[in-house]
Amino acid sequence: MHRFLPRSLLGQMLLAVALALLAAQTLSAVLIYRADHQRREAALISSLAFQLVSDPRFEFREGRNGRGGHPGRRKIRMERTLESPLQNGELHDPEREAALKDVLVAQDIAIDKLVVFARKVTDDDYVMSGRAGPVAGPEGRWSLDDDALIAGLKRAGENEWLVARVPRPEHNTRALGGLILQTLVLYIALVGGLAFLLRRITRPLAALTERMSRFAGRAEGLAPLEPSGPEDTRALIMAHNEMEARIAALLDEKDVMLGAIGHDLKTPLAALRVRIESVDDEAERAKMAATIEDITHSLDDILSLARVGHAKDPLERTDLAALVSSVVEEYEDLGEPVELGDTIRIALPLRATWLRRALRNLIDNALRYGGAAEVSLAREEGYAAICVSDNGPGIPEGEIAAMFEPFARGEASRNRSTGGAGLGLTLARAIAEQHGGSLSLTNRVEDGRIVGLAAELRLPQKG
Repeated sequence: MHRFLPRSLLGQMLLAVALALLAAQTLSAVLIYRADHQRREAALISSLAFQLVSDPRFEFREGRNGRGGHPGRRKIRMERTLESPLQNGELHDPEREAALKDVLVAQDIAIDKLVVFARKVTDDDYVMSGRAGPVAGPEGRWSLDDDALIAGLKRAGENEWLVARVPRPEHNTRALGGLILQTLVLYIALVGGLAFLLRRITRPLAALTERMSRFAGRAEGLAPLEPSGPEDTRALIMAHNEMEARIAALLDEKDVMLGAIGHDLKTPLAALRVRIESVDDEAERAKMAATIEDITHSLDDILSLARVGHAKDPLERTDLAALVSSVVEEYEDLGEPVELGDTIRIALPLRATWLRRALRNLIDNALRYGGAAEVSLAREEGYAAICVSDNGPGIPEGEIAAMFEPFARGEASRNRSTGGAGLGLTLARAIAEQHGGSLSLTNRVEDGRIVGLAAELRLPQKG
């Protein structure tokens, strides 16, 4: 059901107001219908009671007779019968009988029997014969499309039934039509006005959201966002501007600090590399050089991981297939068993240097644990997917997520020849996320057994 709900604040607020207004107007329609029904019922019962209580010989004014404009007069047209007016197959109405009885008792009428029921006008011989008044026509009291509400009263001590009839017209639909028109006007006025007000709120929020997304990519040279909208929204934007300025200052300080740390550490490492040349034992000298090289590479990885989240080099439109092919060629030139699989031409805005670093890390892992690597490039559901697969032992399913943590490795040692410091996957994932993408690891399974690992780096196709 959530798929059909609007996702924006504006859409959800307008939907909530529209549903609330619909519920209120529906309740009003029900109340109006019930009030109209009760009014009609009271009028029908009163009309029947008036006829049954009045002397049938009493004359009353009904309207103009159409000649000379003088009022016409006629007797109440009532039926007297020795038998109950309720015929076989007709059902009496207990509720109306009780209501009519209350009125008659209040008029001191002694009731022996009382029946109230409805009958089609066309099925009532008394009405159709014209004895109950004109049928149809412009002055007709009775319409052939209506029902007749009939009440039969037999007073105590009398043998005859006194039968009264009133037409029962259909419900008045004009009130409902007016309510529908009122609802439409309310929708236009209320929802339209609310949409205007909400736009003043959501437009600055949308700008703030876009700004935060851009800031997450460490966009340089951005001027502070101009506060707009209601006072609360303005205060939120100003608070964000202050927070953004503070974060930018902290990141700049960290860049300076990391640069200083890198320089201060690499300088003595370079001096040590020179000094070990004086060591006579060649085997010992090689171990010391390897240790220094290991520290240098680890330091490079740590500094790269710290800087990747806010790289300052701009995005450049790059042929991804050519980039992948060139990295594979580097390994082929070194005699490494790296093979280029299927590729497809895809051009994306990238930071090529960083992406090359991520791809090399994935290939190094494949070579280290699988002995060989195959690299392919495909387009999948709006993403460019670079897949690096190997024929190694894979990773237990429960440990895959942990492989992306810094210094986590597939085997326990820290020797670079068997796994390094464990920052390769962490750095590769950070580079993928820097481009708005993701990195995932999946075991390759054939015939129910793991035959290798596939690392898939997915980049969104923005253009």
